[in-house]
Amino acid sequence: MKVLVTGADGFVGRWLARRLLADGREVYGAVRPGQSPPPVAPAADLTPAERDAVRWLPLELTDAASVRRAVDLPYDAVVHLAAVSSGVDATRDPGFAWTVNAAGTARIVQVLAEAKRVGRADPVVLVASTGEVYGACAEQRPRRETDPVAPSSSYAASKAGAELAALEAWRRAGLRVVVARAFAHTGPGQDARFVVPAFAERLRFAKRVGAPVVKVGNLEPVREFLHVRDVVDAYVRLLVRGQAGETYNVASGAGISLEQLFDRLAGLIGAHPLTEADPDLVRGGDILHLVGDATKLRAATGWAPRYSLDDTLREVVDAQAD
Repeated sequence: MKVLVTGADGFVGRWLARRLLADGREVYGAVRPGQSPPPVAPAADLTPAERDAVRWLPLELTDAASVRRAVDLPYDAVVHLAAVSSGVDATRDPGFAWTVNAAGTARIVQVLAEAKRVGRADPVVLVASTGEVYGACAEQRPRRETDPVAPSSSYAASKAGAELAALEAWRRAGLRVVVARAFAHTGPGQDARFVVPAFAERLRFAKRVGAPVVKVGNLEPVREFLHVRDVVDAYVRLLVRGQAGETYNVASGAGISLEQLFDRLAGLIGAHPLTEADPDLVRGGDILHLVGDATKLRAATGWAPRYSLDDTLREVVDAQAD
């Protein structure tokens, strides 16, 4: 099976490329030209042998010609990960987030739909979305795929746009699109723009210098945190067993407040500073409770998360120590 992974040099992309190679797949990695990935812990990065096994292709989602050169090949499957994935970055420039996330997805599925029309290829197209598209909900319960989409951030809105673009190609051209709405996930190699490595980094620094206080944003929201390996496992299963035109939550259903998350990380690191609210770290439009129901994914693929939250957090902490 020939699999194209867009954003293959990103956090999830590296873990997915590794998994696909281990499964014996032929992996094509599409990456933004001239952009080096940030350094990560050795355990999270591809080995030299794995890097050599991936066929790397330049891909600029804002350039239709670049998209066509990278995507218009006879792939068996495409996993579309490339995106503006940081909520902070998307808020800073919502227009660019929409150009990359929504318009970029529209360009990709258009090329693939044309390839299907002329009989050149008929790939399964897995579009990685986010549980954030559900937005806020008065009920504090796990979200289901039948719940309305009501994004409350620039990032989530642009990802909802990506979903619409991809599913339009399924309805119009029969492109075998599957949408995966992944809820929050982490693991070795995730950068400090995201909450788990950010907390761990601040706590490690506080322990090192003896700081009595760590600045934080809003600690009230409840989230779930999957291990990136479990998310990758769900994506791989959906490539084989996902139903075209369907959307699947990738979620554990087990929520934890950010305050409890901070305390767990503090215990692992052995630092117990006080927390101080910093307005600059508070995200506008924060969803107070965002946990997913993955019953549909389990029924379709047999997937279940294998990594506990404590094991996941310990791996993040250990990776930062490398």
